[in-house]
Amino acid sequence: MKQGRIIIITGSPGTGKSTIASIVANESSLPKSVHLHTDDFYHYIKKGAIPPFLPESEEQNLIVIEAYLEAAKRFASGGFDVIIDGIVGPWFLEPWLKVVQDNYEVHYIILRAIKEVTMKRAINRSKLDEDSNIELVEKMWEQFNNLGHFESNIIDTTHQSIDQSVLTIKAVIEQKTSVLTI
Repeated sequence: MKQGRIIIITGSPGTGKSTIASIVANESSLPKSVHLHTDDFYHYIKKGAIPPFLPESEEQNLIVIEAYLEAAKRFASGGFDVIIDGIVGPWFLEPWLKVVQDNYEVHYIILRAIKEVTMKRAINRSKLDEDSNIELVEKMWEQFNNLGHFESNIIDTTHQSIDQSVLTIKAVIEQKTSVLTI
């Protein structure tokens, strides 16, 4: 194994990803850690950006994923605990499985809350108009609602405080129950 771990914390908007990922990074059991907020990589595109939720953004999204994946690998090989915070659905896992083949320890943790709680938390946080935001959050919630094989990687944040969710995630990481395998 490489020195650091890569820990993907994902889920639909409103599940607590960014808040929780920041705390997990700050409280890492390793001496060094980094919090990679994947949305930041989209903001680096200054010309020709396509909103990542549009169908025509697929090529751009793959490039952005490759960019933060390479950053994650470099930090992990330098001994950092790398906390990935973003929308990384199973439909985007193929590049991460290649990282696993390269002997990196990659955890895949999905945060999920019931639809009503997710909608309440996520609405009004976007720069989109309210109707577009509601539609987008509902679509993303649906995408993360039936994950088949990955249902065992879910942590339900519906009734958990941030602290409870952080403790749960730290236990999952230490027990290695969310590690991706090939």
